[in-house]
Amino acid sequence: MGAESVNAAVDDDPLARRTGSAGGTAGLRPQSVMLTFLGNYVLGRDVAVFSGSFIDVFARLGVSEHALRSTLTRMVGRGLLARHRRGRRMYFGLTERSAEILRDGEARVWQRGPVNTDWDGTWTVLAFSLPESWQRQRHDLRARLVWSGFGALGNGMWIAPSGVDVGPVVDAPELAGRVKVFSGIAQPPTDVGQMVRDAFDLDGLVAGYSDFLLRWDMPDPVPDAPDDLVRYLRLLTEWLRLVRVDPRLPVQHLPADWPAARAQDVVHQLRGRFEGPAREIVDRTCEIVELG
Repeated sequence: MGAESVNAAVDDDPLARRTGSAGGTAGLRPQSVMLTFLGNYVLGRDVAVFSGSFIDVFARLGVSEHALRSTLTRMVGRGLLARHRRGRRMYFGLTERSAEILRDGEARVWQRGPVNTDWDGTWTVLAFSLPESWQRQRHDLRARLVWSGFGALGNGMWIAPSGVDVGPVVDAPELAGRVKVFSGIAQPPTDVGQMVRDAFDLDGLVAGYSDFLLRWDMPDPVPDAPDDLVRYLRLLTEWLRLVRVDPRLPVQHLPADWPAARAQDVVHQLRGRFEGPAREIVDRTCEIVELG
């Protein structure tokens, strides 16, 4: 599955809404929170979760039963969940598509992270030339490039730090012969810091991390949430939303007070605090069946 389809599966959720409850989804898409739950408690296991358990968990997050059932139905329709009937009960498990999305998220959060301290100095450069009438193709290609960590320098030229596998990005028959890709090191008189500022939305990234720290970098974050399962699901869903749009720019070309490093530390600290109690709640309250 290409980057575009992963991006669409994560972000395209019409049930997105804000709730008034302090422990609620607070603008997080129910589908995104569902993927967080599945990534933590289902991925890597041949199991399925009872629909009633999802209702109980998402009620803690302020999501109604109707909205939750709509999310489940929509995710089944999009190939993100598989139904499994046991007697009169309905259970939901992963598909290969959702497992791939979850493995990608797991790697971005816990293996790579947003802080790039080991950059080797190389850039992947991609240039494309498409007819002006190809508005849809241009939009789709740009979305795939952003998802894969590229920033636009202008005139159809995009750059990404380090090596990038562009196969999934340009895997479309209509792009044959219209895309050129190469890698190399910036040479004088190139001002790499200025190039980074021109190609990437640093202000937007800073705003995202700063907003995250305002909510989570405190002794008792989300104090009105009903339990640590809610806090943990919200924490990881919000964090993954940030990490997915962060191109992992080399720290030597970022401002000295770049907030991603502090935000990453906060996530790891809170993981150690919330993970155990959250799993105890899941083990105690959720009905999970083996599929093998």
